[in-house]
Amino acid sequence: MTWPRRALLPAALVTLLAGCAAPAERAPEAKPAPGFPYTVSNCGVKTTYQAPPKRAVTMNQHVTEIMLALGLEKSLVGTAYLDDAVLPAYRAAYDSVPVLAKEYPSKEALLAANPDFVYGGYSSAFAAEDGRGRDDLKRSGIDTRLNTEYCPSGAPSVDDLYREVGEIGRTFGVPDRADKWVREARTTVAATEKRLKGTAPVSVFVYDSGDKTAFTAGGKGIGNDLITRAGGRNVFADLDKAFGDATWEQVVARKPEVVVIYDYGSTTVEQKKKRLLDDPALKDVPAIKNRRFAVMPLSDTVLGVRVPAAVDKLAAQLHPAR
Repeated sequence: MTWPRRALLPAALVTLLAGCAAPAERAPEAKPAPGFPYTVSNCGVKTTYQAPPKRAVTMNQHVTEIMLALGLEKSLVGTAYLDDAVLPAYRAAYDSVPVLAKEYPSKEALLAANPDFVYGGYSSAFAAEDGRGRDDLKRSGIDTRLNTEYCPSGAPSVDDLYREVGEIGRTFGVPDRADKWVREARTTVAATEKRLKGTAPVSVFVYDSGDKTAFTAGGKGIGNDLITRAGGRNVFADLDKAFGDATWEQVVARKPEVVVIYDYGSTTVEQKKKRLLDDPALKDVPAIKNRRFAVMPLSDTVLGVRVPAAVDKLAAQLHPAR
């Protein structure tokens, strides 16, 4: 059938007009979040964040409490591994986050939470033999951070805690919250130092645990700086690690004036005291002879948000007259 020419003209005109139409406008590119991209080096691992992580998992109590102190519980999809009770101020926020495991989760359980960021408190959080190495997680598209107390070099101090909190604040896009926390922490530490000014330090032996040997705090952990700022002198500051073993003969030879017992786990403080008091080899150690004990929860003595208040609490035990 032959169509009339007048019927073809509108179609040709439509085709011509379509060819001359202006190109569609491109959607504007999304602007980066304020403060991003943000690049940070952590224990030798350099990471650039284009935006704050949205599905974080914390492994170890002190890094969990850093996140909660900054009001970041909504950024958490899981936590793991408490040493003792979470601070009361953070309990409600902590209870809103799933607990993936009583200790460390398996790699499968960790990946099932679909995290985009994993924050570990101790090196053991990223145990390669368990499939949780930082390189392994990176290959799964997961960014990681290790608490700087366990970076390979250096002796951490309270200043490193301020940097830790500041970098977490930047990573999650809440630098103002981190700055506020650091200002308050500096004020707390400065008040303790002012109170102790002119006080002679007392020698301190930290008893974490151990029977055949003494597992104690060395010079490469925040616990050593905490003792110093609280008016003490760690008799095992020359131990080149955060925690390590010392012989009982060394404890006797170094004559500590105070034993600081780290409180955690199934062995009670009273059981630890009894072990020390009942050991005849220790009877002439000044701290044992005079029954001078101080007690600190383990979570107070690692690089976390408890440290500023912990300096004050330990100072009150080492120097009760001040």
